[in-house]
Amino acid sequence: MHLAYSELLALAETGLRSAGISAKTAHQTAQFLALAELDGLASHGLSRVSQYAAHAKNGRVELAPKVKVKTFKSSAALVDAGDGLAFPALRLATDLSVNLASKSGVGLVAVTNSHHFGVAGHYVEAAARAGYISLLFGNTPAAMPMVGGSKAIFGTNPLAAAFPTGRGNPLVVDMSLSAVARGKLLIAAKKGESIPEGWALTAEGEPTTDPQQGLKGLMVPMGGDKGALLALIIELLVVGLSGSQFSYEADSFFDAKGNRPRIGQLILTIDAGLAGPGIFASKMHNFLQTLAADAGTRLPGQRRFHQRESGLKQGITISDVVVEEIQAGIRQSWTG
Repeated sequence: MHLAYSELLALAETGLRSAGISAKTAHQTAQFLALAELDGLASHGLSRVSQYAAHAKNGRVELAPKVKVKTFKSSAALVDAGDGLAFPALRLATDLSVNLASKSGVGLVAVTNSHHFGVAGHYVEAAARAGYISLLFGNTPAAMPMVGGSKAIFGTNPLAAAFPTGRGNPLVVDMSLSAVARGKLLIAAKKGESIPEGWALTAEGEPTTDPQQGLKGLMVPMGGDKGALLALIIELLVVGLSGSQFSYEADSFFDAKGNRPRIGQLILTIDAGLAGPGIFASKMHNFLQTLAADAGTRLPGQRRFHQRESGLKQGITISDVVVEEIQAGIRQSWTG
């Protein structure tokens, strides 16, 4: 089905509201999900509406969370997401980190009692567009083993970084620490498609091309042991500074029933002018020129910006399965 951005936004918002999620939370969440679709990141787009709605109906998220700043220091803060969907809290955390960085040179904001937070790159992109360097880390429900282990201990623990370029779009690096984002298995499962071998393992640790078995089993760490160790670093930073639950304490996002995940995120925003006025911009300019001289080089994040621009003008094709799933949930709320 081909939809305009306004239609994507309305469909996502209506689907979330039909599950009892508050108007404010539904609207802010729908904005990020629709943006993910525009960027070509369907695994973090409207396919999540039914998942979030199921969590709402089964008490896994607070319907009208009271997001608040729990701790505030000169260059750091702690935001409580109030067991709600993560987007309002991450939006506040991003703005707060920029504000702290503008005054102190650096702004570190941790988020606790949180949930799935979508495309990590969207938050750091916002900070970079304001002229700051920004990094974001988060833990997620357990999906990957520790080095040498066979049990899920870490989540896919995504990280993102963004750098202002002084002109046009920032450079945005955005990745999970599994071989692929777990949401790609969700999309494949909804479409009834297989996945490439090397993405996931069964619960027994065997390679699989069945996305359903992969969702029940383990994700393969990116880069083997190095990916697992990076996940360890993020896990300890996020949990230690936010007071959130460890990945292995949070039930899977892909299960409608379970506990409130209460995972965490950590955003670090930095004033780019530490070395002196104009120095970062000059260094970035030289770097971009060097990259441009190497034919075929693709700057991180640029593909999604091109897709976003095209999607805003021409609309987006979204899976009929995803649309029908959302519409079925809306109809159920009307009759139930």
